[in-house]
Amino acid sequence: MKSTTSYTYKDIWLIAYPILISLLMEQMIGITDTAFLGHVGEIELGASAIAGVYYLAIFMIGFGFTIGSQILIARRNGEGNYRAIGNIFYQGIYFLMLMSLVIFTLSQLFSEQILGVLVASDRIVGAATDYIRWRVYGFFFSFIGAMFRAFFVGTTQTRTLTLNSIVMVLANVVFNYTLIFGKFGFPPMGIAGAAIGSSLAELVSVLFFIVYTYKRIDFRKYGLNHIPGFRTRELSQIMHISVWTMIQNFISLSTWFLFFIFIEHLGERPLAISNIIRSVSSIPFMTVTAFASTCSSLVSNQIGAGHSRQVPALINQHIRLCACIVVPLVALISLFPSPVLRIYTDIPDLIAASIPTLWVLCSTYLVSIPGFIYFQSVSGTGNTRAAFILEMIALVLYIVYILIVIIGLKADVAVCWTAEHLYAICIGVASYLYIRKFNWQHKRI
Repeated sequence: MKSTTSYTYKDIWLIAYPILISLLMEQMIGITDTAFLGHVGEIELGASAIAGVYYLAIFMIGFGFTIGSQILIARRNGEGNYRAIGNIFYQGIYFLMLMSLVIFTLSQLFSEQILGVLVASDRIVGAATDYIRWRVYGFFFSFIGAMFRAFFVGTTQTRTLTLNSIVMVLANVVFNYTLIFGKFGFPPMGIAGAAIGSSLAELVSVLFFIVYTYKRIDFRKYGLNHIPGFRTRELSQIMHISVWTMIQNFISLSTWFLFFIFIEHLGERPLAISNIIRSVSSIPFMTVTAFASTCSSLVSNQIGAGHSRQVPALINQHIRLCACIVVPLVALISLFPSPVLRIYTDIPDLIAASIPTLWVLCSTYLVSIPGFIYFQSVSGTGNTRAAFILEMIALVLYIVYILIVIIGLKADVAVCWTAEHLYAICIGVASYLYIRKFNWQHKRI
């Protein structure tokens, strides 16, 4: 049945599902790391949580830049100004290469000292440092891959992402199995092997994107046939949109990193539980993220095409479709927690201790589905500054909450994870009010 927008549910699904598959496949990198390291030891399992979120927080600076680029690409795509897209893409690549070099250097110099100050357990610090020392090489590849994703999502050619992600995950499984456990003549490297394997998988991903784009994409249509020099004027236009998403994404993930640091102070067992729960959450969370990303891109396309009035109905379509997938999924996880947790660890008491936290996590999605989709829609309007302000308000409340619950009350780890409910409710209510009450329809970018 036709919706009240220019897109049917089938149209939305055809754009969203390749993003979903690609995100799920890429999350398989983290899931693979957790599953393999869970069979190495509890210290490695906890350290990979700290190191993984630390890496992700830094990566989100570059990813935030590509979100702004994606919004611009989607707007030009909606306007029919296709040749301008190539210049946005290349200026983004130049900037991200410079950024990756700076971040790589700073990470190699200061990561161990930063973790030493924040983390209580010396064993966790040592293992996390071993991971990060090799993992930061991945910045050079993951930033380029994120820019390719911005191009394909912004132009609604998302099927490419599925193929790329399958290739990357298969590469990661092979590299991790080989390097963590020391197979095929390689020495066992443990947590360092997981980091090297993940970075190599991201290199494979970028090589796939380059070959696929060269073979399958109309270079002339999108202005990719001409490689321009570095242009500060065009870059400043991208930065005008991206600066807020860069800061916003970094602070958001840094806050989540802070959550894991606080959990670590409760002990190595709560940290191990939280890392397992983080990994289990990746599948439903990435499903929500896929629909939120699709909604952001389609909102920008709709505004570019002059159909601003259809945006609220478009958002509601995404919420309903996402809920139809995520709610049954988390219900199944809640009903059968032990088989799910057994993927990540074979320690019986750790499985039993993780179940209450898993139930708390699953209930989060009742509020995070509408919350995250509405929030990404705010960015899709082009007003990334407003999205930044909304998230900062939610994050301040989130930090106050985890300070009270984790540091002050030293509550059970399951209670600590209710912080996710607070964040989703705050960001959802604020974004809903913005879409319904504020004047965003004629925002020019």
